[in-house]
Amino acid sequence: MTPTRRLLLPGLLALALGLAAVPPAQAAPARFQLDPEHISMGFLVEHLGYAKVLGMFRAVRGSYSFDEDTGALSDVRIEVDTRSVFTSHAKRDQHLMSADFLNANEFPRMVFTAAAARKTGERSYEIPGQLELLGRSQPLTLTATWNKSGTSPIDKTYVMGVSARGSFKRSSYGMNYGVSNGWVGDEVPLILEFEAKRQ
Repeated sequence: MTPTRRLLLPGLLALALGLAAVPPAQAAPARFQLDPEHISMGFLVEHLGYAKVLGMFRAVRGSYSFDEDTGALSDVRIEVDTRSVFTSHAKRDQHLMSADFLNANEFPRMVFTAAAARKTGERSYEIPGQLELLGRSQPLTLTATWNKSGTSPIDKTYVMGVSARGSFKRSSYGMNYGVSNGWVGDEVPLILEFEAKRQ
């Protein structure tokens, strides 16, 4: 072995050992923004016991953090414009925006927030959070499925698709119109389908 190689070998060995001791870099959770052009938020409310009215909110926005490597979901916030309620019946929509129901002039937003989520399967989650409505905040848990992630063939952005479900009682928020006489159902199932773009 030449003198030069004898000098270089210990240094290279030390460098290799030093690099081996450094843990691999972990990817940070990415922030996802709900795509307003690809979101549907619906609800069902029983009417007089005959059938359920299917409605929706046409203005929804939100964001969350997600780590695809670990499946960790956190910092969820979804804001709904209560003035955007729509049931294909103008007179009923005006009533829903009134003080009998959403009181949309005084409370123009319904907000769901969650600090973290529980993974219940390979692509399924429980998201325990709080729903703020009519100035009150009550616990609400969403069940969600991570449908698919990938680069959109349309605009080349990275997109994540999610289906989520939940329900709440109107009376928990003081929305008591039609509850006692059974005209309008108390339980309100929520239906949420969306695509979100990675920021």
